[in-house]
Amino acid sequence: MARINDVGGMTGFGAIDTTDDAEPFHADWEARVFALQRALLVRKIFNLDEFRDAIETMPPGAYLAASYYERWLYAIRTLLERKGVIEEGALDHA
Repeated sequence: MARINDVGGMTGFGAIDTTDDAEPFHADWEARVFALQRALLVRKIFNLDEFRDAIETMPPGAYLAASYYERWLYAIRTLLERKGVIEEGALDHA
C-alpha cells in the first residue's frame, strides 16, 4: 500500500536540499523529542518498526506540513495512546 511518505519516483516535490546542516536540532524541543524517542525505545515501549509505521500513518496533509521532529512527536504520541501508556487525547491540551 502506498502511503504519503513513499514518494520515490514521483515528481512535483522540487529539488532536495543537500547542503550540510551542522546543527542536529533547530530548537530545544526537537532535542527533547529525540531523547524521548530513544528512552522509549530502550524501555521497549515500542520498537523502530512500530515507530516508522506510526509516522507513515499520519494523514497526508499533516505529513507534508510537518517537520521531521513533528513527525516523530506524532508517532510517539500515537504509539503511547495505542499501547495504553497514556489515555487517548491526554496530550490535546498540553
